Amino acid sequence: MDLPLTVALVALLLALTVFAGWRDMQPAGLNPRIAPWRLLLLLFGAATLILCVHLVNLMGLTTGRSQMAP
Repeated sequence: MDLPLTVALVALLLALTVFAGWRDMQPAGLNPRIAPWRLLLLLFGAATLILCVHLVNLMGLTTGRSQMAP
């Protein structure tokens, strides 16, 4: 995955994470909730974190095990 696509996906997932967090904080009222907003918040947040690590790797920083370790 190249850099512009990763940046676009990070922005999209960050917006979805914020939206799911906002919807989770709204009172349920009389209508039942159809979407599990807390679960969606967790999934979107985890995907955002994974893509942020991928973005850092694309920029040249190594986040995994070092090749110099014995």
